[in-house]
Amino acid sequence: MEKRKLGSEGLEVSAIGLGCMGMSEFYGEGDEAESVATIHRALEVGINFLDTADMYGPWTNEQLVGKAIADRRDQVVLATKFGIVRGDDPRDRHVNGRPEYVRESIDASLGRLGVDHVDLYYQHRVDKSVPIEETVGAMAELVEAGKVRYLGLSEASAENIRKANSVHPISALQTEFSLFERGAIEKVIPTLKELGIGFVPYSPLGRGFLTGRFRSGADFGSGDFREHDPRMSQENMAANLAIVEAIEDLANRHDVSPAQMAIAWVLAQGDDFVPIPGTKKVSRLEENAAAAEIMLSKDELASLDALPRPQGDRYANMASIDE
Repeated sequence: MEKRKLGSEGLEVSAIGLGCMGMSEFYGEGDEAESVATIHRALEVGINFLDTADMYGPWTNEQLVGKAIADRRDQVVLATKFGIVRGDDPRDRHVNGRPEYVRESIDASLGRLGVDHVDLYYQHRVDKSVPIEETVGAMAELVEAGKVRYLGLSEASAENIRKANSVHPISALQTEFSLFERGAIEKVIPTLKELGIGFVPYSPLGRGFLTGRFRSGADFGSGDFREHDPRMSQENMAANLAIVEAIEDLANRHDVSPAQMAIAWVLAQGDDFVPIPGTKKVSRLEENAAAAEIMLSKDELASLDALPRPQGDRYANMASIDE
């Protein structure tokens, strides 16, 4: 597996990472044994970049990842996130970027993960009530204390990326990006290029929609949050399937899966792009990893670039997104 650099501070990771969220929540029932096996298989095929967050589960995903890497910590570039606070009601969540909460969060995450440091620590969402300079200042203290090696942001606007980077070097921005979501192209990605910050696209498969496995809402299992995804609603899904069908056509010509084609397109956007497709199955992990071998011509990339943007917002509630 090719390695790629994120930022200018020396962080190097596999070209494809593994998003672990779905192992614990949001995408239906999980299987801990299969999830642990998936993480182990990722390391075997050269994927060393694992992504989790304190709010996944909530809290249980970090425990699962910690269990999986307990005897192989030195093989892993471990990323986690803080800032989305959840209550007893799964729908109850808010954003907290206060410096004191930053300090509390890292200690709690280290305990759940069973490690003495995190390689990459993200602010999961920007707290619009707290200047980002204050939040990142507290995060920088964690670097000085040896609890964190590199800093990142998630779903931050170009303006806040600049402000954060002025306080401490930001190594990576994690934001949704795929052939199903290209909003970052206008302002965010040019800012990252200018500042030398790496890009970690989450949901490079459009929350699974670009795999071609979903043709109607009836295809989602119990407990799958995609039932409430505006882009996968009955009114929008039919139109958005045109994007999937175009990807399927090119994938068939390469004799690869639509998922592999979608990941290959993200990888081709730059050597500082590191997508983190999520899965909880070994077979899907192996399929995703093989996307790193696909080479697309300029004409093929142009044809994918020309695909229409999807209909519908990417979240039912966009209030927490810093735009």
